[in-house]
This record gives sequence, structure tokens and C-alpha cells, in this order.
Amino acid sequence: MRLNAIGTHLLLELRDCEPNQLDSLSFVRETLVSAAEELGVTILSESFHQFSPQGVTGILSIAESHISIHTWPEHRYAAVDIFTCGDSFEPSKAGELIIRRLNSRSPEVIVIKRGPVPILTS
Repeated sequence: MRLNAIGTHLLLELRDCEPNQLDSLSFVRETLVSAAEELGVTILSESFHQFSPQGVTGILSIAESHISIHTWPEHRYAAVDIFTCGDSFEPSKAGELIIRRLNSRSPEVIVIKRGPVPILTS
């Protein structure tokens, strides 16, 4: 029996980023929206929050799943999830855009194929 994934989940470990960008809600929001546009997905809703004294968290709910971020400017670090269902999207392109925009000098990308299901053959 062969298996096929339902979706692809990218985990981005973004180290050595620009702290001012990580602490700007407008910049972080614009970055995630640009990533969604790069993917060609449909944004359903969004929620972003600026923490005090620093840091931003945000999520884009997309028809194809989600894109989320949590930042720690004091550690120059951001954790990002990009999860898309189906095989017509290239989440790595969105990941590259986010890495570039946040100026991560030490990114790590982990790719997980989610929801393996049997491929039915007749």
C-alpha cells in the first residue's frame, strides 16, 4: 500500500534575526500576508498581538490551513509554522520570503508531511 500526505507543514526556526523587525507588529503582519500572497492561498481571518515589553504573535487562518509566528526580539528568534493542505502549493517559497524579510542569518527549516493516507488503486 502506498501512502500520500494530505499536507505539508514547515517549521521555521529563525535565529539571529533583526530584533526591531521582530518587535514590529505591522512588519510581522505584512511579512505573513506577503507570504500568503506568495503562496496563492486564501486568507480567511487574522489575529496579531504586540506583547509588552516586546514580542509579537500572529496567525493567518487560511482556507488551506494556517501560517503563524511568535517572536522573541530579545533572543533575536522567531518560530514560524506554515501548514498547507493539498499538493498545489509550495510552502517553501513562503518560508524563503519570511526568512529573507526577517533577515535570519541562521535559519533552520523542518518539513513534515502530514496526514498520510492510503492511495487507493483499482
